[in-house]
Amino acid sequence: MPARLALCLIVPIFAGCALLQEHGAKVAGGVGAAITASELELFEAEFIGGALIAYAIYDPLAPTWTISVTRLDEERVRFDLRMKSLVTGGDGEARQIFVRNAREIAESKGFAGYDVMRFEEGIDSTRPFAQRVASGEVRYRRSRTFPGI
Repeated sequence: MPARLALCLIVPIFAGCALLQEHGAKVAGGVGAAITASELELFEAEFIGGALIAYAIYDPLAPTWTISVTRLDEERVRFDLRMKSLVTGGDGEARQIFVRNAREIAESKGFAGYDVMRFEEGIDSTRPFAQRVASGEVRYRRSRTFPGI
């Protein structure tokens, strides 16, 4: 009963704040979800524990791709990308992330450009979940017109 009373007192406060903020719908939705969860008795220890375990496994704030960069020689670099196991999108991002990282290295190291020597995408069938993987090799170029750059 005290939890319901507290929620009933909090709702008008959030509703007042919702009128003053642009994020009013999000606040009102969060309060509505909290009230519904309370009425359905989802604040039991079993449900909270399950939600924490699911959050730890899924971890929505973790980066979708991990990238390892290996320098092969003065001009060549290999990128190995691995997507996290549980995702809700990002299937076509590998090439975009590969090119973005290649461009960042070219700009930071003073190269005029780069050539993609090879790029492969695939799926690594690990257990319990398969993971998308990508691998590519880049050759960086210095400027021929302005060799000092």
